[in-house]
Amino acid sequence: MKKNNSINRRDFLFKGASTLAAAIAFPTIVPSSVFGANAPGNRITMGMVGMGLQMGGHLRGMLGRSEVQVLAVCDVDRNKLQSAKNSVERAYARATTAGTYKGCDAYNEYERICERPDIDAVFICTPDHWHAMISLAAVKSGKDVFCQKPMTLTIREGRMVSDACKRYGTIYQVGSQQRSNWAFRKACEIVRNGKIGKVHTIYARLGQFAPPMTLPEEPVPDGFDYDRWLGPTPWYPYNSERVKADFGGGWRRFWEYGSRKNGDWGAHHFDIIQWALGMDDSGPVKFVPKGCNGAEYQTHYYANGIKVLRDYPDTGGHMIRFIGTDGEVLVSRDNRIDTKPAELLQAPLLPDEIHLYESIDHDGNWLDCIRTRKKTICDAEIGHRTATICHLNAIAERLGRQIEWDPTEEKILNDPAAERWMDRPRRAPYVL
Repeated sequence: MKKNNSINRRDFLFKGASTLAAAIAFPTIVPSSVFGANAPGNRITMGMVGMGLQMGGHLRGMLGRSEVQVLAVCDVDRNKLQSAKNSVERAYARATTAGTYKGCDAYNEYERICERPDIDAVFICTPDHWHAMISLAAVKSGKDVFCQKPMTLTIREGRMVSDACKRYGTIYQVGSQQRSNWAFRKACEIVRNGKIGKVHTIYARLGQFAPPMTLPEEPVPDGFDYDRWLGPTPWYPYNSERVKADFGGGWRRFWEYGSRKNGDWGAHHFDIIQWALGMDDSGPVKFVPKGCNGAEYQTHYYANGIKVLRDYPDTGGHMIRFIGTDGEVLVSRDNRIDTKPAELLQAPLLPDEIHLYESIDHDGNWLDCIRTRKKTICDAEIGHRTATICHLNAIAERLGRQIEWDPTEEKILNDPAAERWMDRPRRAPYVL
């Protein structure tokens, strides 16, 4: 779907005119769906990049949407790539009279997707270290983008992606899907409207990964492009544990490819905290790692004194606990939310109170915004600000010292060594 949603989109004068003429001449043999909202020429055509564990549910969802047509898949693992191609073609074959379909291309390189003028949007589910490069290539080629969280590997990358989206008018959605969950939105509205008084402390449960490890070299499997998987990150001998997609660790446990738990669950929970505090265009000012100057828990602080503690044990059985002068809000996935006092949960929002952006379907919100050209519920600037919190906590942890941050100027203060970690060296030829 082009950014101009007029009737002549997708070269209608050449393709649509012939269909229209045929319909006039033979009105009984052209189905009404040809001219409907989900007619082939009105569908959002899509390329999917990174066909691993995280992409599975997204791909199934897109294949079930009549307004979407998946035209291409991409992965550096030939087996995953072929499996994804087969899944697409089987799904679309079931909808044809002949029961066959061969219209999904499979690529090792994401650049092939970005080159195609017939693809409107790119869906990215790669490891974190590829998010920025693929996003920027897709944005500059005029495509809209969905990118899994955290949006980038470094702070500088985030600023580049957000600025590029503004420059090119990109509809960008970060996969922080908790914003499309009723319970998290309700919790944020309670906090934003001051119903628990002045917030002073927030607990976020992230959990722990096993520490990174030194791994023995293993043979690279046939059909796996390991050099491209590593991309801009430092070269290490291949080991299956290094590249494994595993919600319990896998590549996420290594610093080279992300910010460990801060970039995993932190990207979800810190995002909700930003939303609840009305800080989507800003962020904290101080980051203290666990163990620094006796700190028992990793903590970051906002300028107004609000502190966020990671993995404090008393979260009340929830993922996030907001504590204010007049009450509390505790919230988790599966629409679980509790309040103290309990009646806060039942109190309706008044018309003059803050009503936050409502989405009940994160992927669907992106698709709707592609059609309307409105902002998504978690656009690139929001994603960048949340990812910045993940990265700064990680920098403080790795250096073992407190980091001070200016969220307006986006600068680390009084620490040139830490400031260098706002970006990372990139292995040639995978440079921005």
